[in-house]
Amino acid sequence: MSGMVFIFVPLVVFLVIVAPLWLILHYWSKIKEKKGLSEQDQDVIEEVSVTLEKLSERIVNLEAILDDKHSGWRIHSQ
Repeated sequence: MSGMVFIFVPLVVFLVIVAPLWLILHYWSKIKEKKGLSEQDQDVIEEVSVTLEKLSERIVNLEAILDDKHSGWRIHSQ
């Protein structure tokens, strides 16, 4: 009989405490994952996008200036 209790008690503890908590946390993380990006994340992405556009324009302008001042700079930089 003591062998049966040795298996029965941990099984009941697992089914009553661990399993429901495990399921709740699992599905909570799945729902959170499906929500997508937070508002703060979207703001950061927008800010990075604007910065990238500005930097891209600056690169184009700098290349145009270098083309005017030093026409062979592309050959020397490679």
